[in-house]
Amino acid sequence: MHEEVASRMLERLDFFRELPDRWLHWEPLHGGLQAHQRLTERLPGASGLVWARNTDAVLSRLGGPGPRSWIPWRRRDRPGVAVARDDDRVGLLWANMLLHREPRPLELLRRWAAHVRSGGFLMFSCLGPDSLQELRDLYRLRGWGEPAHRFVDMHDWGDLLVQAGFAEPVVDMEKIVLTYSSAQALLDELRLLGRNFSRDRFGGLRGRGWRRQLIEGIEEVLPRTPQGRLQLSFEVIYGHAFKGEPRLKAAPQQSVPVEVMRDLLRAGRRTAG
Repeated sequence: MHEEVASRMLERLDFFRELPDRWLHWEPLHGGLQAHQRLTERLPGASGLVWARNTDAVLSRLGGPGPRSWIPWRRRDRPGVAVARDDDRVGLLWANMLLHREPRPLELLRRWAAHVRSGGFLMFSCLGPDSLQELRDLYRLRGWGEPAHRFVDMHDWGDLLVQAGFAEPVVDMEKIVLTYSSAQALLDELRLLGRNFSRDRFGGLRGRGWRRQLIEGIEEVLPRTPQGRLQLSFEVIYGHAFKGEPRLKAAPQQSVPVEVMRDLLRAGRRTAG
């Protein structure tokens, strides 16, 4: 599913007149390694960075481990793949199917904003609140609490993006229905989608008996295609937003970070041109 959503995100790059010369893929193991390769091909003249909690795993999957170093940002593999540093700024930050996994999404959006230079943009996708409706109905029917937390509504992402420092947010959605050969295959897919942050989830550990009931319930209650495959619907939200120009507040004395000053100078050149 992640790779399919990423391919639809890639089509949206056609919306932008100016493509970035530097981009950052956030958590490519979750967002899709095939998507990373396709993004590299789509932006042949740009340099790519990655950010991940497990950088060694990402770099090894993207082309083999580079020279060992105790300094994380000096670990590199083949040319074009490097780990982002805290002070790196890019023209595009790419984040596929991540935000619904985060318990504090505004904090993550602010981290992303810090990595995007003025005039650059963020592209993201995540699950929306109408996802897993068939599974939620089953849990409600059986009195099992919530199978997942309530995902953020499409309209709320625009407000969060502005709060995080982005501008001109554009957010839309589509419904995708996936089919599965068995309840086990369905559950295997769901494990890749993140954690359950719902306060109404079951507070203890489930036993084997409950798992058997879950599988039986999925097989009995969830809708099927004419071919007999189980169906589960997902609301996928797509969004992009630009990083606004930095604004300085007047004060008797003021210190300006070097990166902010560079952005101001770039903005001045664009205005003068």
